[in-house]
Amino acid sequence: MSAPRALRIGVLGCADIADRRMLPSMLRQPLVEITAIASRTIEKARYFTDRFGGAPLAGYERVLERPDVDAVYIPLPPELHVEWTLRALAAGKHVLCEKPFATSLPDAEKAVAAARESGLLLMESFMFLHHSQHARVRELVADGVIGEVQLFTSEFGIPLRPGGVRASTLPEVAAYPVRAAQLFLGPDLRVAGAQVRPDSAYGPQPAGSALLTSPSGAAAHLTYGVEHSYLSGYGLWGSEGRLRLERAFSTPDDFTPLLRVERAIGTEEIPLAPDHHFTNIAGTFAHTILDQEPFTPHTEAILTHAHLMESIATTAAATL
Repeated sequence: MSAPRALRIGVLGCADIADRRMLPSMLRQPLVEITAIASRTIEKARYFTDRFGGAPLAGYERVLERPDVDAVYIPLPPELHVEWTLRALAAGKHVLCEKPFATSLPDAEKAVAAARESGLLLMESFMFLHHSQHARVRELVADGVIGEVQLFTSEFGIPLRPGGVRASTLPEVAAYPVRAAQLFLGPDLRVAGAQVRPDSAYGPQPAGSALLTSPSGAAAHLTYGVEHSYLSGYGLWGSEGRLRLERAFSTPDDFTPLLRVERAIGTEEIPLAPDHHFTNIAGTFAHTILDQEPFTPHTEAILTHAHLMESIATTAAATL
């Protein structure tokens, strides 16, 4: 039996996350072939294609014109995500887009509707969900190791220099703990409270927090921002114990996660396997298309996340 052909991917933009993580990871994914990389300048595109392969192109629209591109990866700033997603879908290309996918719920709904109408895959690149450490945590929670979950907490702080923050930076950082809360407490979360810190030397709305509740009565307390020291983790507190995982979101490929479980019988530290979550999500994207798996779960996830993020932003704006 012959191996499935690789999904031919064009890249719209030469962002840092593409340079450091996604494109090197795609090179390790046998289901993916990078066939074109576009930047605003041909020099920047060539700098990328010299290392990652594909044809260098000046102008993102050039990628959409190519018959050797089945799908596009979009690492552009969030305010450009929906515009270029719609253009890619209109050109018949599947889309893997960095998070947060949209800056507003109506934009997310418009793009999802276009993807469904065209029969193409639209997927938000929450790479951390594809690290095996989270599946292991979910298994332990399902096995009742900490009893009934009462509280999920998560923090994501990325220290940035003052003056280096865009208006859209906070939603980019907040997206991680918010999406993690959905992973463990389910999609039907409601906002009980939220706040953002006033503009500062770190930029507009440099930090925030949210309190969410689930139908089961469990709560999620989330904190995020760019004026903190680095922190990237989550914890679950149950009726019979608690657990904590660090480096949960920006996990290096060679990092061995350590899960700390505290119960009445004692404390245990469980080493988990290193994993390649960027390579994994590229594989999931390609596998879904090549093997004609259902596309709907991915667009439903985009809408659920966009609804929750908009509710958090609306609630927080009322506190300013």
